[in-house]
Amino acid sequence: MEKGNHSEVTEFILSGLTDRPELQVPLFGVFLVIYYITLVGNGGMILLIMIDPRLHTPMYFFLSNLSFCDLCFSSIISPKMLLNFLAERKSISYTACAVQMVLSVFTDVESLLLAVMAYDRYVAICNPLLYTVTMSRQRCKRIVAGVYAVGFVDSMICMCLMFHLSFCSSNIINHFFCDIPPLLALSCSDTRINEIVMFTLVCCIIVSSLVTVLLSYVYIISTILKIRSAEGRRKTFSTCSFHLTVVVLFYGTLLFVYLHPTSSYSTDTGKVASVFYTLVIPMLNPLIYSLRNTEVKDALRRAMNKLLSNS
Repeated sequence: MEKGNHSEVTEFILSGLTDRPELQVPLFGVFLVIYYITLVGNGGMILLIMIDPRLHTPMYFFLSNLSFCDLCFSSIISPKMLLNFLAERKSISYTACAVQMVLSVFTDVESLLLAVMAYDRYVAICNPLLYTVTMSRQRCKRIVAGVYAVGFVDSMICMCLMFHLSFCSSNIINHFFCDIPPLLALSCSDTRINEIVMFTLVCCIIVSSLVTVLLSYVYIISTILKIRSAEGRRKTFSTCSFHLTVVVLFYGTLLFVYLHPTSSYSTDTGKVASVFYTLVIPMLNPLIYSLRNTEVKDALRRAMNKLLSNS
């Protein structure tokens, strides 16, 4: 691998989603609405879980961290993206690009949190008598702390390796944020080590998380099928269905983006997939968990009634 010539790289140019001028303002409006819904939805979910004692359970503790993760990740990408829709020169400084890569920690955190939430549902449904002990408050806090630590270490490794590369032929990133695949495609250095490390980390974190989710749901579905009452099966499965929806959306797009070799990486297709896991899914998560969750809807109703009675 060549040693990076960092002194020559002071900024990158983000090509964005499209180079068609007539689409810039309409796309700005669309993604502004998406970002607004993301802020309100995830912020509201965090606040609701904080103020309602009935939601002070492990499942909602993990859900509040998922909402925090979505809120942060979207806020890393959206403001600069929205600004570039209206700017003539769509530049991002070397430092800001590095920050975006470091804060991609939230991709790993979300992946691991979805696995933890699947395990939480497995314990609750398959071993309900041990649930209180297995998912104690202190253990949940340690799990979340471990999730953030793993994500931070992963992002630091990727960022350090990335910015030891040389970017000598062009500084134009064919993407709307500083993501690893388009930066690898841009580099004129030998990127084999980076690709091997990225593939290994993806397998260790994302694939292992997905395996945990799948195994948890194999046991969960097996347990649900043993329930004699059809109503009981329906109620038990409904507590997991919204989580499964999020899992399919998130892991599907993430695996598509990060398990492609650089040689076959399509930037246009990669940008569309990236829009889903960085912007659309963070917007959809609170909607999925609230619209399909009776406890959240009841908590929201109680909060609104309390607010109206005090006004």
